[in-house]
Amino acid sequence: MYPRSISQSVRSIRPIARPPPTLFLRARYLSSLPNNPHIYVFPSPSEPNTSLLSFLPTEPPTPSLTIGTTTSIPPTPSTFTENPQFLAILQSVLHLYATHDPDLKSQALAFASPGGFNLGGSSGQGAGGASQQGGMGGANKGGWVHVSDSRNPPDWGRIAWPEDIFGSVEVDGKGNFIGERGNYQASGTYRIVTREGILGLSDFLRQKLVQRLQELEN
Repeated sequence: MYPRSISQSVRSIRPIARPPPTLFLRARYLSSLPNNPHIYVFPSPSEPNTSLLSFLPTEPPTPSLTIGTTTSIPPTPSTFTENPQFLAILQSVLHLYATHDPDLKSQALAFASPGGFNLGGSSGQGAGGASQQGGMGGANKGGWVHVSDSRNPPDWGRIAWPEDIFGSVEVDGKGNFIGERGNYQASGTYRIVTREGILGLSDFLRQKLVQRLQELEN
């Protein structure tokens, strides 16, 4: 029989439970613009102190699919350089889907209402440049309704600034879109970045744009 002191020592020995090995996973953090969480920010691989802006979270981003580059966050008109290829993609998406946007459908109905208001120009003028579009609304006569950026919504009864207008679609006196996809016409005056901020789309159009960018990426 062991001495009492040894017996106590033996009884005090217990298996030591060891924690399972810890897996250290490298978290992937994506930066986005402070005023637009849907736009991701990536460092430019070729230009110091420059960032690439993209609607896609893919890293590294595909340059041809990025919105453009900027030397400041948030971007300003003087620090941002737009990507012409992206602008062409954006316009192609608007051409296909603008008339399916619930927001634009509501505007078209309001434009054609008896009161009408400044959402576009009266019929017979064509869409023309954005600075020429406007007027007192359709008032059951139809005309052109602007597809506008959401970053700087105009006051009720007024049209957006030319730099905020993507393009225009034609509606009849009942607010229905005319021709194929409303005969969408790009304004030629739109700017991706203004003093009011960067490109802003409705949820519907943003999702369609992202889908198109993903198709091109793959």
